[in-house]
Amino acid sequence: MHESDQPDSGLPNGTESDPSIPSTTPAPSLDQDAAAPDAGVPADAPATRSERRSAEREAAATTGSTPAGSPRSGVAAGLAGVTAGIMTAIRKHPRTWIVAGGAAAMIVLGTGSVALGATVGSPASAAVAPSPSASATKTPTPTPTATVDPARPVPAAQPAASRIRTCSVAGLAQDGRLGNLEAQVVNAKTGEVLFDRNGGTPGPTASVMKTVTSAAALATLGPDYRVSTTVVAGSTPGQIVVVGGGDVTLSRLPGGQGAFYTGAPSIQDLANQAKQAMGGQPITSIVVDTSLFGGPVWQPSWDENEERVVEGSTPYMTALMVDGDRDNPGAVESPRSTDPVGRAMQYFQQYLGTSVPVSEGTAPAGARQLAAVQSQPVTTLIQQAMKYSDNTIMEELARLVSIKNGAGNTFDAENAGVLAGLKGYGIDTAGLHIADGSGLSANNAVPPSYMTRLFIKVLNRENGLGVIYDGLPVSGQSGTLGPGYNRFTGANSAAQGAVHAKTGWIDNGYTLSGIIDSADGTPLTFAVYALGNVGDNAKQAIDTLVTGMYKCGDNLSNT
Repeated sequence: MHESDQPDSGLPNGTESDPSIPSTTPAPSLDQDAAAPDAGVPADAPATRSERRSAEREAAATTGSTPAGSPRSGVAAGLAGVTAGIMTAIRKHPRTWIVAGGAAAMIVLGTGSVALGATVGSPASAAVAPSPSASATKTPTPTPTATVDPARPVPAAQPAASRIRTCSVAGLAQDGRLGNLEAQVVNAKTGEVLFDRNGGTPGPTASVMKTVTSAAALATLGPDYRVSTTVVAGSTPGQIVVVGGGDVTLSRLPGGQGAFYTGAPSIQDLANQAKQAMGGQPITSIVVDTSLFGGPVWQPSWDENEERVVEGSTPYMTALMVDGDRDNPGAVESPRSTDPVGRAMQYFQQYLGTSVPVSEGTAPAGARQLAAVQSQPVTTLIQQAMKYSDNTIMEELARLVSIKNGAGNTFDAENAGVLAGLKGYGIDTAGLHIADGSGLSANNAVPPSYMTRLFIKVLNRENGLGVIYDGLPVSGQSGTLGPGYNRFTGANSAAQGAVHAKTGWIDNGYTLSGIIDSADGTPLTFAVYALGNVGDNAKQAIDTLVTGMYKCGDNLSNT
């Protein structure tokens, strides 16, 4: 039903005053000295003082007089005089006064009908006469509370108007190179979802998982945590024990100079400290303790030949290694060995200047520490791993997070361990499954909607997450989005410098997630997964879609 948009009068339907009824004119002035000739009193009404006196006497004779000393005598006399004057005028000019009286009657009747209508339309109430004993000072009558007639329809609250956005990337999202697309874009200031294609569906993240692992590490280990590698005294005279703490950045290069990992500690320094602590006592045997990390050393869902040998991206995960077990300690990617611990101990013995036997074992409880070196803080490790998409650091952090959270020290423990680390951020983790820390496994499952929410916190630098933002590759400028990676080139160069995001690639998917500084100044968080039977050209299709998002900004439409 349609309701009037006019203001509500408060009266029942049909009782509002009729706008066609003219308003009444003011009553004629009774001040004859000041009134104009046409003020409503005949021109020949008593005008002289003698005529008024005569009229007053006649009125007094008719109505009775009031003693002169009475307080009301002056008022009564005045009223009597006026009445007498009017009566005299009526006798002299009857026709004129009959016409004036008729007009006054019509005005009174019109006013009365309106008042009657208002009375009829109002709830009946009994008139109460004032009590004779009432105090002279009356108590103010409280204003009645307005009530709503239950029979009278009340307009519902109108919803706030929603903005109509007109910039679409729907055509770009249908590019066949994107395979099975999962994507979401959020206005980072308002939290409003601007674009969504299966954004709530958990999918393999590829290396975008490194963002998730980093967040868990910052919450669990803390930004200043450093990973230690130590040497302690063994259970027999002359025996020393090298205890692996999980630091994959420990370098075999003197002073760590020239190593891929910036500021890496050196195993040469560790050996020199141990030798000095022995005080000239000969070292008779070496035990290596790598029990911090449990087996298996290789995640079953990874392609070992491709990742460890061909790509050279990932080593066997052991608690002791040097340079991420790279053949070339200064390279981003380099083939890895089948014995990371053996390689590390080879260099340790070399710097000790001894060839005594090495065996595996565990350090005695409470053993005296002889030497220790530490990694860079977690913040530095995260920045380097994010920039170059280093799998090795992220696998180390995921394992340390799981151990610290009491979940265990194996790949299988990382799901519970990392999820526990994410709990404090207050983002729903329903549907997440963590198979590894690097994102190399296709068994990882994180919806794009989780990433867009996490990146809002990264952008706002909540809980120290700003370190992730600082380590993100920048479109056309740095890291895996920089020159040499063929990203954001050609028409997509319009978004160069505006996209801070983590790249990802596995056999069945290409991903990109992060923050867009859009053309209209609106910060957007986004995640794009191109999944399924996709090829290398999916990267360019993702760049094109993200460039479209950059151009649309807050005007991005979901249709």
